[in-house]
Amino acid sequence: MRYKFLTAAFVATVASSFAGQATATDLEVTHWWTSGGEAAAVAELAKAFDATGNHWVDGAIAGSGGTARPIMISRITGGDPMGATQFNHGRQAEELVQAGLMRDLTDIATKDKWTETVRPKSLLDSCTIGGKIYCVPVNIHSWQWLWLSNEAFQKAGVPMPKDWNEFVAAAPALEKAGIIPLAVGGQAWQASGAFDVLLAAVGGTDTFLKVYKDKDA
Repeated sequence: MRYKFLTAAFVATVASSFAGQATATDLEVTHWWTSGGEAAAVAELAKAFDATGNHWVDGAIAGSGGTARPIMISRITGGDPMGATQFNHGRQAEELVQAGLMRDLTDIATKDKWTETVRPKSLLDSCTIGGKIYCVPVNIHSWQWLWLSNEAFQKAGVPMPKDWNEFVAAAPALEKAGIIPLAVGGQAWQASGAFDVLLAAVGGTDTFLKVYKDKDA
């Protein structure tokens, strides 16, 4: 089955006009990538941008996208836009585009042949509104992953599971060895994400579509 992807994309506000300028520009970029690995990734983007002779001004907002997006949107609609900002791909910025508050990046995308490099193609399609491209996909991740510890299963004396049912069967041995079998963060999006993946994995595609497509209670 096809899984829903969550993708970070950067969009430029109408305030940014550094392209083609002879002088260096300080460009404020707001985002919510603040954990260790995320911050390291942003640092690489900043390094590449600074190498152009311009300067990335980091505007990290601690918390999830749910915390950051209202702040970003408030600034843009309130007349105090940043140079570029992060949204998940799709339609999160559609109303801002329709209001003329997001910069059209089609010329840059055409020049750099984004259609030949962005895969899957649907990522760029989700940045396209009215035939014009308004965002830059910068990463992709999906829900259907379960990270396991080889050391934990060796300690419990059970083989590494190959599917969810084998994982459940091994859980008592893990508990007996003093290991918590499954850890999930305390935020609602983590719990709902885990539920969605398990619904597809255990219930199957038909059940998943009956719930989410057909709204079959």
